Amino acid sequence: MVKKQHWLESRTLTPEKLALARQVLADVRAGRPVAEAVRRHPVKGGHINKSTLVAAYNQLVASGDWQPDPHLLARIRLKPVRTLSGVTTVTVLTKPYPCPGQCIFCPQEARMPKSYFSDEPGAMRAVEHDFDPYAQVRSRLEALEAVGHPTDKIELLILGGTWSSYRRDYQEWFVRRCFEALNAEDSYPRVRTLSQCPSGRARGEIGENNSANSAFAAVKSLAEMHVDNETAPHRNVGLVVETRPDEITLHELAWFRHLGVTKVQMGAQSLDDHILEINQRGHTVAETRRAVALSRAAGFKIVLHWMPNLLGATLDSDRADFPRLWEGLCPDEIKIYPCQLLENAPLFEYWQRGEYQPYTQEELTALIADVKPTIPRYCRVNRVIRDIPSTHVVAGNKRTSLRQDVHAEMRRRGTRCNCIRCREVRAQDVETDSLKLEDLFYAADGAEEHFLSFVTPEDKIAGFLRLSLPDPDSPSTDMTDLAEAAIIREVHIYGQSLLVGEEGNGAAQHAGLGTRLLKEAKKIAGERGFRRVAVIAAVGTRKYYLERGFERGELYLVKALSGK
Repeated sequence: MVKKQHWLESRTLTPEKLALARQVLADVRAGRPVAEAVRRHPVKGGHINKSTLVAAYNQLVASGDWQPDPHLLARIRLKPVRTLSGVTTVTVLTKPYPCPGQCIFCPQEARMPKSYFSDEPGAMRAVEHDFDPYAQVRSRLEALEAVGHPTDKIELLILGGTWSSYRRDYQEWFVRRCFEALNAEDSYPRVRTLSQCPSGRARGEIGENNSANSAFAAVKSLAEMHVDNETAPHRNVGLVVETRPDEITLHELAWFRHLGVTKVQMGAQSLDDHILEINQRGHTVAETRRAVALSRAAGFKIVLHWMPNLLGATLDSDRADFPRLWEGLCPDEIKIYPCQLLENAPLFEYWQRGEYQPYTQEELTALIADVKPTIPRYCRVNRVIRDIPSTHVVAGNKRTSLRQDVHAEMRRRGTRCNCIRCREVRAQDVETDSLKLEDLFYAADGAEEHFLSFVTPEDKIAGFLRLSLPDPDSPSTDMTDLAEAAIIREVHIYGQSLLVGEEGNGAAQHAGLGTRLLKEAKKIAGERGFRRVAVIAAVGTRKYYLERGFERGELYLVKALSGK
């Protein structure tokens, strides 16, 4: 396989290409539409692409010929929607490893983590780089910057089977290598490949496997990498892992915080024990509820996966199952992953025997169009289909554009979804004086939740904060930082992700909305009798909270409430 040009190699354009790109950029600066400007300056065999325009812009700014122009960069950026949520997501995959689950719907491809295919978009990058976390992160950063996306605020999404089943020395090594890549300058040495990583399957508590890193004595520890990232060029504003509900324990959540994890994805799949049993999921609904309540008590943001069309389910039973997500579980985000019939999954044999039938594309579209308008305003729908290439799907829906199909069906019906993703301001300018502060409070298992949001007159979300007020039935976490504390589980300001220190006219990210939300959260917590507020801050956001009066605790940042 031919490797892509490495991050450390120069992206400097030839004088001829730079001159041509400069002409195009000058036209765009003068107000001409990008497509029209590109057509006015053709090249042999076609037209100049956006990545070349971005490279030329960066080169002109770096040389001092041009002053930085965020509005110009925004116009030439490829796929701006990728960072309109306010952060840039980088996905990395762990190496192939045994999974404790025996789910009949889950495919298994040799030399891949369970449930992943080597030709899935994100997985292809992992395979190309031999699952080395450093190389995966640097490659993705390079690709994003090449098309004009900011990379100073990174949400790191770690996928690949069940994270909790990997050895903890491997987990720590993997996360440390990710941070090493985020902290690196362009001249940072590229060393210590996957072949040198810890391996095996044994597990232990925090610190038990520290000796496994003795081979890397010259390398900074994870804690040191965390400190460096507080002021690094690519700051981590969220760290996400995926695991199973039956893997969640107090020790596991403390370990997650040691690593810097702020968000946990779990496969609920169904809220029907019979469906879980016949699909050999390996856990019960009660275990899902316990895991979610414990994760919330520890301040984590919670993402649940829901799978319609499992073995034994029907369209009617799925319609009845979906509302159970909001009966105490109340996830912050969901991924709707319809069960897909794949030849290398055990479910394929059930289909061959006539015991399973996948929904048609039309049935699936109608089902999701039925349930999507019922999603609460505090929840975000991240996905409505797995991005599995259609060549792997034996029967049933093969469209990866199912979200667009569902939205088209909802428009036809005259219905709408009120989830966060459907209401983000994105590129819309925000007039702060017109924003309304809403406090949506709801009861979750073990806590009273407050979803504080600034909303535009058009009902778009400019920013929000999740405040959790543990009730007497909340599970004990045994974490000193959380004693008698209300918990801020998330602060998120929307709009195109801007560079640190960069201002944008009307940009929600730089309108002081986060500070105002924090003030409101502290007011509510104080009125409810809490002695302090704790925040589950990502490593790269610590400085933000420290500047606003929070102090470092053991695993969280905390602030005492005056008069309490």
